[in-house]
Amino acid sequence: MIQRMPVFAVVVSFLFFGLEPVNAEWNPPDKLSRQEIVETSQKILAMPDIPIHAEEEISRIRVLEMDWDIAVMVYEPQDSSRIPVGPDGKKVGVFIIHGGGGDHRSKDGLARLIAGKFGFKVASMSYPGYLYLLNESHDWPGEPVNPDGTLRVPMWNKDQPITPDQYEHVQDTSMMDRYGTLQLACAKEGTDFFDRMAAFPVVFEETGKSLMGQHLPEDEYSIYIHGHSTGGPFSFMLTQRVPNIVGVLGMENSPFGYIYSQLIGGRTWNLPFNCLSEFTWRITAMYAGSEALDNEGGDALMHLPKLMEQVLESYQRGTTGPRFKAEYPVHLNGVESLIAAARATAERLDLNSEETAELVRRYRGYPRELSGPGVKPVPPVLFSIAQKSKDHTYEGYTQIVLPMFTAMNPAPKVHLVPFEAGVHSYSRAEPDLPMGLAPAMVQLWHDAIMGGYYY
Repeated sequence: MIQRMPVFAVVVSFLFFGLEPVNAEWNPPDKLSRQEIVETSQKILAMPDIPIHAEEEISRIRVLEMDWDIAVMVYEPQDSSRIPVGPDGKKVGVFIIHGGGGDHRSKDGLARLIAGKFGFKVASMSYPGYLYLLNESHDWPGEPVNPDGTLRVPMWNKDQPITPDQYEHVQDTSMMDRYGTLQLACAKEGTDFFDRMAAFPVVFEETGKSLMGQHLPEDEYSIYIHGHSTGGPFSFMLTQRVPNIVGVLGMENSPFGYIYSQLIGGRTWNLPFNCLSEFTWRITAMYAGSEALDNEGGDALMHLPKLMEQVLESYQRGTTGPRFKAEYPVHLNGVESLIAAARATAERLDLNSEETAELVRRYRGYPRELSGPGVKPVPPVLFSIAQKSKDHTYEGYTQIVLPMFTAMNPAPKVHLVPFEAGVHSYSRAEPDLPMGLAPAMVQLWHDAIMGGYYY
């Protein structure tokens, strides 16, 4: 049972850390105008920096009888006494999960902003296998699809690399209207690649639980979790599996997979679990086209060559990141794919029928909320969306996402804050916003945490 701090204790903690107190009756705004976002951004960026310590940790865990290398960056004030205490009497910890095709490096600026301006301790994980481990920069060599026919694959264990003989290059057009021609590395049955693709959803769960247990332990921290884009469904999955996650910090974060599937028109992942999607220029074009339409309407097509050059240049700059995606079955509610992955894992582990059924239930539960006796409820959620988001639209959230959360049993506290600026990549700079929406977004999160929204 959560013990609430008295209101005066919350105010004292703010005065101690030199921050302005948040009204005890704080409620989230219905929206944030561009002018408010600009003014808040200027205010936050002008605040003095708290000296912080940032350290990367790469470790190895054993899951489903296989060894996996996992990575996290941890950010915290050099003076640990400057970590604020929230309304429940525990220190504030933020756990960040990046978007699809990235690694923890993509959230470095955001993590430093949170820790350096507000003093919260931050742990930012990489998806298992997504951080390149053979150089200090973690830059991936080559491209996702290389001229010699090889494809980029995850580095789940640096001592056991996935070799080209373990997969086939498959081109799929079943979702062409959204993604173009998908470039897939489909693992061959009986290979290490196949077994690890089958195990990936469980490994993601165990990685998140392990990192939070180590860096944001239950007896000391309350965790507020943020998953950007594809990281969203995984953050929601973890909310009910980690005891001290007390709330979701939203901005352009996809909801549970089955809800996100409805948000984008009922699409699901209908391809085999063993097929890894390679991020080519087509994914860059998917977002660039939507943003160009928002900015210019149909006139954007009148300079399509220029737009395509910008797409290709942007894609090329991003090739040092992982730029592949194994998480579609959870992200897009690919239930049949998840069941097949569970059965493949059960067969490898030689599980009996009862153990296999339990593993299948575990996999089936990843794209949706858990329910029933003894199950931790979904904690409060504060959604935010950017003005020029491709998929995270006001209509979609008010007509689909929020009603589906309300239909849960029990229904979590949930609120939507539309930002009247920004794009899906919310830290992208734009006029008067050198860090995009991030400063105003973090201010909103801070106010929600310290103002008691999550309690």
